[in-house]
Amino acid sequence: MATMEVVHRSVKTNGIEMHIAEQGSGPLVLFLHGFPELWFSWRHQMAFMARHGYRAVAPDLRGYGDTEAPPLPYTSYTVFHIVGDIVGLLDTLGEAQAFVVGHDWGALIAWHLCLLRPDKVKALVNLGVPFWPRSPLRKPVESMARAYGDGFYINQFQEPGRAEKAFACYDALTIMKKFLLINKQDLLIAPPGQEVIDSLEIPSSLPPWITEEELQYFASKFQKSGFTGPLNYYRAMDLNWELMAPWQGAKISVPTKFIVGNEDIGFQSFGTKYYVIGPTFKEYVPNLEVMIIEGHHFIQQEKAKQVNDEILSFFGNRSAL
Repeated sequence: MATMEVVHRSVKTNGIEMHIAEQGSGPLVLFLHGFPELWFSWRHQMAFMARHGYRAVAPDLRGYGDTEAPPLPYTSYTVFHIVGDIVGLLDTLGEAQAFVVGHDWGALIAWHLCLLRPDKVKALVNLGVPFWPRSPLRKPVESMARAYGDGFYINQFQEPGRAEKAFACYDALTIMKKFLLINKQDLLIAPPGQEVIDSLEIPSSLPPWITEEELQYFASKFQKSGFTGPLNYYRAMDLNWELMAPWQGAKISVPTKFIVGNEDIGFQSFGTKYYVIGPTFKEYVPNLEVMIIEGHHFIQQEKAKQVNDEILSFFGNRSAL
């Protein structure tokens, strides 16, 4: 079968202009990227699923790439806004439901989509970030400040302008390399008095799963859009905690496969590994399969073939349902 071209267009959804990339035709698979990424993070999955009879759609999420970035404050970047963008996108695409794949922040958005509008999701494959039940006791930023201090990246990202000022010391390509080529030794906790972006090192050579040209594509978009939109997702975390109070204790009912790299810094830290392999994760996501594979955080790019096969197998078994 000949390779189908990626088609780019802009659509209106939830009051913003959203850039989407499309490839193939058939049942819809919606891909949601993380930080600091774009639709382009899913290039391998989109081509693969299109060849196997699916309609692959990957947006630049609110504030990213060629999608509109509502101006400050961060209150325009809650999970309600982002999930609303996705629901509106499905309506624009003429689809009542979709298979959904999320990674990093895209996984968090996908979890919330399944909580708020499970009727919109046929099945879910999430990468890297598990579903964490809402703590009734303490806001997340306060909890992370107590545990990891001011040097933790999420805490440094809270103050408007702080991370932007630190990022401005580097060109966009260097920032992409610092984040996308991160390894498990980089815990995203800066030494006292230092910004986290300064503490991240760039490897002497690129890994085989990404090229200089691909990194340059990411960089060109962030050079244009900046980082305030993406950083606002982190700045809305405590507000999300407040807004999600009515869903305290709610569970994910959608059939789900969770895939994580064994070298992912998030999996290796913060107690995530024991949570994922223990009983609590499945208690909150009862219809769950967990797969731990060899790899790091950006697993859909690093281990594209294995991730592709898992997505196709999981969704293929549910296409006729």
